[in-house]
This record gives sequence, structure tokens and C-alpha cells, in this order.
Amino acid sequence: MSTFDEVFERIKMATNTRTQVELAEVLDIRQSSISDAKRRNSVPSDWYMKLFEKFGLNPDWLKMGSGPMYLRTEQGYQPVDGPAAGQVFEDPAKYGDPDAKSTVVTVYAMHDDQAAEEELPHKSLSKLSVPQSFAGAAMQVFRVDATSMEPLIAKGAFVCLDTQQKSIISGELYGVFIPYEGIAIRRVFLDAQNQRFILRSENPALPEQYLPLGKHHSSIVGRVSWVLQKL
Repeated sequence: MSTFDEVFERIKMATNTRTQVELAEVLDIRQSSISDAKRRNSVPSDWYMKLFEKFGLNPDWLKMGSGPMYLRTEQGYQPVDGPAAGQVFEDPAKYGDPDAKSTVVTVYAMHDDQAAEEELPHKSLSKLSVPQSFAGAAMQVFRVDATSMEPLIAKGAFVCLDTQQKSIISGELYGVFIPYEGIAIRRVFLDAQNQRFILRSENPALPEQYLPLGKHHSSIVGRVSWVLQKL
């Protein structure tokens, strides 16, 4: 049986990683787990399973350096010898990138008939898988159910609001709670002369709405962070 260091070197070569940080991202574990395994001089069995599931790597080759390097390729399940030194079929390190990992978020309704007039509607509609970098504790995803922001944002689009971004930057898009309507996406402009904010939709047929300066902190839900829609 090979030592931890020997197996570790084969794993790094096969995954095209150079550091414990990069390998931890590929294996979706904490870096400290690698240090613990090195101290015990033992590679956890779940590492082998993850490497097989992600890249088709042969556990026996990883453990002992014998047999085919790959048991599964893009062509299916078949033993394949490893490529020349320093080469792999693809760059596995990219799977550690936050944009390559997905997470499931809750999608909320922008309007909820069950909510009180002074409450934000938070009726759960569905789930959506998004890149990890697109999610976070402060991010809330809503399903657009109106045409007021067309053609920029279509009805049916998914809109993410960053609820930590409530400071107004004139001309940017925000989710705004409007009594009797729920949450609406609007382009917000400062009208300092009249001590108010102007709320504009992209649809020119709809009238402007206004928000008093002192009330914007409680009415602004968050700044639009991203939009997912069909073109």
C-alpha cells in the first residue's frame, strides 16, 4: 500500500491541483481535513468515491499506482490508461470555482394575498439551482409576475435582491415594497428638490410613483443583483 504522500501526489497530478487549498475545493472539504489525513497517514475512503464520481479516477490506481488511471471517461465506463505526465483529459481544478458549484435557493412571490398590508410578501413558490457565488444569506430570489419592467426584465424572470444593499444609487434597479401591490422592481432616482425618490418602470405606459425620503429605508427591499430569464 502506498503512503499518504504517494497517494496525495497522484491525486494532485490527476486533478491538476497544486496546493491543499485547491484540492480541498475540488473535494469539497475543509483544508484542515487534508492536514488531518496527512497526520494520520491515511486517505479517507470518501475521497476515492468523490474522485471516481467527478473524474472517473480508478481507486486502485490512486491507492497503489497500478491498473488503468481512469475507469470512466466521456465515452462511458471503460478502463483507460493515464495520459502523459502533466496532462489530464480536462482541468478538474475548475470544479472548485464557486461558479462551478451550484446551490438551491427558494423562490418567493412578489405578491401575497395572505400577507398583511404592512408586511413583505414572502410566499414560497419553488426552488432554483444557481451558482454558489450567486447565492448568500442576504440574497432573496423572486419570480417576476408583471410586465412593468419589460422589455428589460420579462414577466416570469427570476430576480435576485441583495437585501444588504438598501442605500440608493440614483438610476439603479431596486425591489421596492409598495402598499397594496407587494414588491415591485423599479429604477429609482433621487428628486432632492421635492424631498422624494422617483420610482420608474421600463414600461412608458405606467405612471411614475414616489417615495418620501424618510420612508425609503423601510420600503427598499434590496438592490437588484442578478436576473435570470429567457431571451
